[in-house]
Amino acid sequence: MSQRRTQASPKSSVIAVIGSTIALSIMLLHANPTLAIDANSQQKDTLKRNATWEQLTNEEKAALLRRSFNEAGLSKQQIDPTLARLAKQLADDREDPLDLYVTGIRGLLPKIETIAEEILQACQANDPKQIQSSLETGSDEVMKALPNAISDTFLTWIGRELARQRFYDEALSALDSIAPEKSIDPATALFFRGVCHHALLNKEDALGDLSRLLENEEACPTRYLRTAKMMVADLQPLKEDSLDEISRIMSDVSRRLDLGRSGTQVRDQEQKIIDKLDKLIDELEQQQQQQQQQQQQSNSGQGGGQQGGQGSPMNDSKIAGGGGNGDVDRKNIEQRDGWGNLPPAERQEAIQQISRDLPTHYREAIEAYFRKLATDKN
Repeated sequence: MSQRRTQASPKSSVIAVIGSTIALSIMLLHANPTLAIDANSQQKDTLKRNATWEQLTNEEKAALLRRSFNEAGLSKQQIDPTLARLAKQLADDREDPLDLYVTGIRGLLPKIETIAEEILQACQANDPKQIQSSLETGSDEVMKALPNAISDTFLTWIGRELARQRFYDEALSALDSIAPEKSIDPATALFFRGVCHHALLNKEDALGDLSRLLENEEACPTRYLRTAKMMVADLQPLKEDSLDEISRIMSDVSRRLDLGRSGTQVRDQEQKIIDKLDKLIDELEQQQQQQQQQQQQSNSGQGGGQQGGQGSPMNDSKIAGGGGNGDVDRKNIEQRDGWGNLPPAERQEAIQQISRDLPTHYREAIEAYFRKLATDKN
């Protein structure tokens, strides 16, 4: 009897162990309630460690700049006053940190200052060729000789300034050449690179940069965080060859023309609009033909039920069956009906008829399509 009392079944042993563990956990939590908070903190720390970038503190940035200035061959007498002034300005918290860092870099490195001035002047003059030339010169002759913390920080700043003035192609030339995590401000590098890809409809690249930015939400500035989430939500449902995509390409063409551009890239974008509209209209015509054929086949089926060609009179509420062979005459698109020669009032009325079931901002795309047809004919 005593042996039977001392022997426990495997099932009861497992239950006992689980019960003891739960009881011990409850006792520990009552003794130290901060354990639960610490567990949450450890989870957040794990997520942060998985991020591919992190935001440095002002002290860490200053230390990184000092090391970079030393690597660039600057003397202690040059470095100390710049970093002391930078620390004081950061403490005041009145100016943008990236502006302050680049101001310090430009003050110590004349070649950087020259490139910055050339690019900013070219922006004011709406001269994208000069911007690109200065960027290429800087990348080939200056940036490669500098530590990454200096070159990538400067290019982050240049990319941001260009993007703010809607020079998205040139901004990408600067931002694509850097590793954001090596810049003093990786959040700005990732955000504005995502902005450029978003504006140029590079969907996958934009989502890649924005998703990477959102890996570390705690370190991401609020203004970047909210805008990045909106851009992701805006891009995810975008479909290729849709009217939405066509409208966005048109906006990009309008931006380029506002900046005084009318070269090959603009003409290529305009042709892309025409091609996509042409494809979309062809698809709609095919759908319409299929619907008409299905309707005629259905009507023919109803008429075939009559015996010997004789039938009872049709009720007014029924649709008469078609007697045709189901073939549809295809519209001759090449006969443009003098679209380009229509009076403005008639042309506007036609556009309204074509686009009456579409959002109003698509009318411009439709008008451009027919204008292109008329131009090609002439």
